[in-house]
Amino acid sequence: MSVRRWLRAVGESAPPPVPDDGCPIVDWAASGAMALTGHGDGPPVVTPGSMWSLLRETGSALTWLSARIGTPVDPDPALLLTGRAGARNLTRRGRTSAGGATRLLRASDGWCALTLSRPDDLELVPAILGRSEVPDPWVALTMAVRDTEADQFAAHVRQFGLPVAALPPEPAPAEAPWRVTRIAPPVPGLRLDHSLVVDLSSLWAGPLCAHLLGRAGARIVKVESTRRPDGARSGSRSFYDWLHAGHESVAVDFTTGEGRAALAELVRAADVVIEASRPRALGQLGLAPERLGHRAGKVWVSITGYGRGHAERVAFGDDAAVAGGLVGRSGGEPVFCADAVADPLTGLVAATGVMGSVAGGGGQLIDVSMRDVAAGFAGVGPVGHGPHTVSAGEVECPALGRTAPVRPPRIPEPSGRAPVMGVDTRRVLAEVAVTRGRRTRPAPR
Repeated sequence: MSVRRWLRAVGESAPPPVPDDGCPIVDWAASGAMALTGHGDGPPVVTPGSMWSLLRETGSALTWLSARIGTPVDPDPALLLTGRAGARNLTRRGRTSAGGATRLLRASDGWCALTLSRPDDLELVPAILGRSEVPDPWVALTMAVRDTEADQFAAHVRQFGLPVAALPPEPAPAEAPWRVTRIAPPVPGLRLDHSLVVDLSSLWAGPLCAHLLGRAGARIVKVESTRRPDGARSGSRSFYDWLHAGHESVAVDFTTGEGRAALAELVRAADVVIEASRPRALGQLGLAPERLGHRAGKVWVSITGYGRGHAERVAFGDDAAVAGGLVGRSGGEPVFCADAVADPLTGLVAATGVMGSVAGGGGQLIDVSMRDVAAGFAGVGPVGHGPHTVSAGEVECPALGRTAPVRPPRIPEPSGRAPVMGVDTRRVLAEVAVTRGRRTRPAPR
């Protein structure tokens, strides 16, 4: 699996190869992600530290691309992976995710991951199990799945609209973590700096993509529904500020004709659109990208758990990682890898895809699958440096004769405060109205 191959899918030339002069496992230990992987009452585990080589290659490609089309961005992979955990003071919890909402359950033939993130999800458990009452949902689910095949259990739970995934015996990486469709002619010499990015996404993966594009010089306008704001607003303030500082905020009511018209105007004005919605929901808003006319050079990135062809299957970062086979191993059995790891990996990969598309002239729909992103990182081969030992809070690489401490998760340092929801609505919509029908972008603040 190679970022150079991925970028060929968006028609972009490959970046220079990254020198392989270190140890991914040592870097994994230093990142904070290893500290989040393993059982809470045991040592952290070195798997899947081999993925660090691909993570480093992806970050290097993003730096190379951003320098060509805007402001150079040098992402810190450790901060991307562990910033949320650092901000929330999360720790490793074995087969319970660091965030607490997802669990690995042992089935008759393997393992599956189920996310119950809301009270409404827990209330569905009696129906899932065919009972009238369930005193402890997780205990009941743990007992029920033991006599069921993982795929069968996942298929059953999926009917209730919950995020669930069976752990595959082996990762099955796709050729690229995205599918690319031509939606408009390319524009030679397209740049990202001062372009207008309309971010319709929420939580982590999409906003991280927007954050990285903003650092490369793009103007980011975050759009939320007044009836359903981004749920991350109620989480860690410092993490939310880190993702959204310097962006602008527009809030409209998606259920009204006026709100939908304003949303459509923003999407038409955008040079890049980021969304993580089900295609059916976008269609109901009149925003299905395949049914819209797009001006030359436009880039649309769609982030879903399993790709737009399977977009009715919902996913969060931890269960999507399990679906792709991206887990740690402790005593030969799976444990969660880092904190919702498919989210930050997908945000980084999506931003790299957008930059690659812009460098090639744009005019593309990039369909990013969180499951395929996780599978790509899970499919990285073994390090080949010999068995690494972990003791007294350190990991040792025998081939290089190096040791490194297992460091805690990184804590993000926001560059400012995220905007109050909707504070820029009138101004941004007025600018879009003035520039309607022209190629001129809304002026920066």
